[in-house]
Parts: sequence; structure tokens; C-alpha cells
Amino acid sequence: MAILILLLTVAFVLSPLASDGFSGFTAGQFPVVLEDWPIEPAGWAFPIWGVIYAWLIAGAVFGLLRRRAAPDWAAMRPALAVSLAVGTFWIAAANASPPLATVMIIVMLIGAVMALVQAGPSDRVWLRWPLGLYAGWLTAATGVAAGVLLGGYGVTDATTAALIVLPFVLVMALVVGARYADAPTYHAAVAWALLGIAVDNAASGSRSVAGLALFGIALVLAGPLRRLTHG
Repeated sequence: MAILILLLTVAFVLSPLASDGFSGFTAGQFPVVLEDWPIEPAGWAFPIWGVIYAWLIAGAVFGLLRRRAAPDWAAMRPALAVSLAVGTFWIAAANASPPLATVMIIVMLIGAVMALVQAGPSDRVWLRWPLGLYAGWLTAATGVAAGVLLGGYGVTDATTAALIVLPFVLVMALVVGARYADAPTYHAAVAWALLGIAVDNAASGSRSVAGLALFGIALVLAGPLRRLTHG
């Protein structure tokens, strides 16, 4: 499984090279045309994938070379393998079919969170922290996909879709973040996505969405900051 995780991680990291990449859903993919979705972070937020890719690769190499049979690592590998395998084809799906991509990212999120749940407490830097960053970004990205889908197919307007989806993202982030406080990268990734949403909306979007995103950042980071200040 350690070898499989490394191979899947490499395939996942290289998957953008097999397509035109992805920086958000486009207007032409939906019946309702909108150039800027309120639920989507600003474009500068997406390069966090570079950090996620590098850290997952580093963790996979460390796990193969130093922790191949360690119980703390073995338990999480099946769930992570599912997430990475689905993720390898996600960009192609997102560019072709937003509904399919939404289903796939939910599967990726479940796999990532389950991997975080099952990962042992050792090797935080190489195991829990990269998993936390990956799962945190997927938490926000799943909300983005769902919000764009709601607005893009006319279930509700785009701003209302963002205001519906963001509370669900925050609830999940708070629940997972409270349970797995030793992975502050989870909180950081969610907060980074929310910052991208807040800045994008403050500049040319919905003040209500921007305000809710900023409030979400305060909630998500409150726990880690409290633990930091109190030792």
C-alpha cells in the first residue's frame, strides 16, 4: 500500500498536465451564465494546490522509506488511495461535467477526511499535516462545487447559493477541526479558501457573502489560535 500511495500521489500531482488545468468553473458550463461566482475564491487562492501536491509527495516518500509497515500509516492508506485515485481524474471531469465533478469531489473529501481520522498521532509533519491541508481544501472546494451547481442550474441565484452552502462548510470545518486539533493545516486550508471568497466578493461581489466568509475565518481559526496562545 505504501508503494501504491506514492504511485497514486504522483499520478494525482501530474494529472493537471494531461488537461488545460483548472482555475474554477466557467460560465459556459451552465445554463445560467455568470462570469464570477460568489462562492468561488479569487484566482490567487488556487495555487495552494502546489503546497498540497508537494507535501503529499513528501509524505508519501517518507511513508514508503521510513514507515512502510507502521500502524499509524497503514490504517489511513486505503481511504487516501480512494481519494487520490478519484482525484487523478477530477480536473478532466470538472472541465467536462460539473455535476460529475461535484460527485467526485465529495468522494475525494470523504476519503481525505477518513484518512485523517485513521492516521495515527505520530509523524505530524509528514502524515497528519499534509492530510489536514488536503482535507481542509477539499472541504471548502466541495462547498464551492455545490454552490456553483445550485446557482449555475438555476436552483437559486448565485448569491443565495453561496449563503446556503457556506454555513455547511463552516459546520463541517468546525466539527472536523475540533476533533482533529493536532492538524492545524486543516483549519488553515479552510481559512485560506474563505479569505479568497471574502476578498473576491469585497472587491466586486456580494457584501453579505464577504461578511459571512470573514466571520467563518474567525470561527475556524479561533480554536487553533486559542490553543497557540494558551500553550
